[in-house]
Amino acid sequence: MQVAFGVLGPVVAWDGAGSSIALKGPRHRAVLARLIVARRRVVPVTRLVEDLWEDPPLGAVGAVRTFVAALRRTLEPQRPPRAPARLLVTEGPGYALHAEPGTVDAWRFEQAVAAAATLPPQHALARLEDALGWWRGPAYAEFADEIWTHVERSRLAELRLHALERRAEVRLALGLAAQAVPDLDAHVAEHPWREDAWRLLALALYRTGRQGDALAVLRRARTLLVEQLGVDPGPRLRRLEADILNHARHLDPAAAPADAADRVWAQAAAAYDRTVPSGARARLESTVGLLRGLAVTGGGGLEAARRHRGAAITAAEELGDAELTARVIGAYDVPAIWTRSDDPEQAAQIVAAAERTLTALPPGAHDAARARLLATIALESRGTPSARGPQAARQAVQIARGLDDPALLAFALNGVFMQTFHRAGLAPRRDQIGAELVALSARHGLVTFEVLGHLIRLQARSALADFSGADGHAAAAGRLAETHELPLVGVFTQWYGALRLAATRQTSAAEVEAAYQDAAARLNGAGMPGLERGLLPLALLCLRLRHAQPAQADEQTDWGFYEPWARPLVLLSQDRRGEATAALRRLPDPPRDLLFEALWCLAARAAIAIGDRETMERAHTELIPATAELAGAGSGLLTLGPVSKHLDDLATALRHTH
Repeated sequence: MQVAFGVLGPVVAWDGAGSSIALKGPRHRAVLARLIVARRRVVPVTRLVEDLWEDPPLGAVGAVRTFVAALRRTLEPQRPPRAPARLLVTEGPGYALHAEPGTVDAWRFEQAVAAAATLPPQHALARLEDALGWWRGPAYAEFADEIWTHVERSRLAELRLHALERRAEVRLALGLAAQAVPDLDAHVAEHPWREDAWRLLALALYRTGRQGDALAVLRRARTLLVEQLGVDPGPRLRRLEADILNHARHLDPAAAPADAADRVWAQAAAAYDRTVPSGARARLESTVGLLRGLAVTGGGGLEAARRHRGAAITAAEELGDAELTARVIGAYDVPAIWTRSDDPEQAAQIVAAAERTLTALPPGAHDAARARLLATIALESRGTPSARGPQAARQAVQIARGLDDPALLAFALNGVFMQTFHRAGLAPRRDQIGAELVALSARHGLVTFEVLGHLIRLQARSALADFSGADGHAAAAGRLAETHELPLVGVFTQWYGALRLAATRQTSAAEVEAAYQDAAARLNGAGMPGLERGLLPLALLCLRLRHAQPAQADEQTDWGFYEPWARPLVLLSQDRRGEATAALRRLPDPPRDLLFEALWCLAARAAIAIGDRETMERAHTELIPATAELAGAGSGLLTLGPVSKHLDDLATALRHTH
């Protein structure tokens, strides 16, 4: 049974059949709401106590545990006694609600609004209508006065207003101006400070032949803005008034470039629906083509592409046609730069499907399809210790070079890049891969892979402390991204900007920290959880260590994947040496990825402070190949300074440790 949660109104829960689940008293609902606000992150018991009571009673901690136990029984009634909870789980000092993204109406609303921005008008309108219908009242309605809901309620309310205005834009694009007017009229009455709503209302009135009413709306907007907010109307409102008075041709939807593009899309989609029969296998291949484009449009598009890709592969396999399945799997050649999967479970499923399809293909044929399956295995095996990934990458490149297929070779080289982390110090090799990708892609118009090549070289040149070279690749990637509307590229170039400040020490630690905070904000909604979670605390930890400051952290810090490497240093900064020693002994080897050297350097710092000779020796052995590199800078995100300095410190400590 999959439980669903509603916070777009009073906080509620529904079982798998859609029936309401009784959540007992207000404190129980408050605990549930607080955990939903935390978005799968751990909320310490102490924070729950502070949030639930202004003046906590003596038994507050026990009461919270009682509420959690009752919620667990309610949300997982079929769970056997003493079996671990799978939904509301205990983690470290507190609790987390492991709700799936599609089971919380607020999270689904965000996804739907983001996805609507990538859809043709008819489909976008349907998506927005559905999403806006999920609202049952103000978000977290019964907890409106709680401090811990303020930020989330404000964010969701703003997103809802944006969705209302986006729905109006779509209606105007579809020639439904008359339908847009009533909702917009109510919208501006309730939110008179939103200039874009006034603009849309005036435009809708104009397009329904009500020029006088449109001008009256603009005059009313000006009066309200000046008298209530003390600001003049913005340039878009002023320009619209002049355009209405002049009957400007571009106000005609047929003349507006953006609307024309929407119309072409809609007409093409309609023709496809008429021409390609429902259930035709060609629809699966066409779907993957759409997902490939969707994945580079932004966070919502990337998440949607990832979600639907697995369904397309499953559907192809169910048809029992290995050649079709190979095309569906291999067509998703979306460039990848980060070496940790956003969805490891799905990645493993895709690898398994690709392996099954390779086996099912008739022997002696389909070389290109085989190469694409092998490249997919290499890409989706990133971050795993299996030898299959590197082997598949080599085979894919060999086939692609033999076929003289530039697009296939670019895809295969991406797989090779993902598998070039078997030891430290491989930035020069990755730089070569990036250089080949840039040259190959520029010759053959493979824009997204040309961007990938520049980002790979940005990382490699950063690792080698060549920031002049890295600057050039950042600029080149940015120009291509702007020309071809690739917004996710900006996430990496902005993080690189913060890294550059940190590495070159051109500004104060406070200014670098602010740059990292801004870069982290860019990650919100980018659709890359494998990159996002824990990255900002890790970057700030590296910054503090480079400035000889203690590894400060509080119970709210979400270290994500990096917690094992940060924990010993944080405990040492709190004078908890015994716990730090135990944490260091439990420390796993870092995964062989873009942060391999940085995590080993963190382990080395802790080992030196504790006097753990075994860990120091292992760190020294692993880091020696990267002597000429900056630790962590190969990620293009953060750095712990020269690896050589850490090696010197390790050598000194080893000489004095018996």
